[in-house]
Amino acid sequence: MNEACVAYAQNELLARRAGFVTLKKMSDTKKPSENNRRFSAGPDPFGRMWDAEFRWLQTGISIRHADTVDVKFVIWTEGEAKQEKVLALPHPALLALSSTLGHALTDPWCMKLAARHLSHMIRSGEDLERTLVTLSATDLDQAAQTQAA
Repeated sequence: MNEACVAYAQNELLARRAGFVTLKKMSDTKKPSENNRRFSAGPDPFGRMWDAEFRWLQTGISIRHADTVDVKFVIWTEGEAKQEKVLALPHPALLALSSTLGHALTDPWCMKLAARHLSHMIRSGEDLERTLVTLSATDLDQAAQTQAA
């Protein structure tokens, strides 16, 4: 191995030990059949289908002084006003899940986890009355294991 390859490998090892993970391209982390920006979910417990649209993703520390990644969606169904839903993904739980699964912690992955949990909320009716929903480590794990509908 040449010196450049050795230096790169050493930097990778140091980055991993410090808690940093190698970033992947968005194209490597997203399946073409799964759209997390705009999707339909349901049916809810009353048999209705809902539409969801991604609005933003940002760190919770910047808006609420919380160690989370916040993902905001707007959801609506026929006969109901549009509703805002912010799903707060706790950063320590995300790091643990990322490490366990060997998956890079990226914005698209956080958006996918949030979209999958929002779909679960709609189908089950859980927490639909809340605007801000903080996911537990178990919720994150279930979202990571869920296949796209």
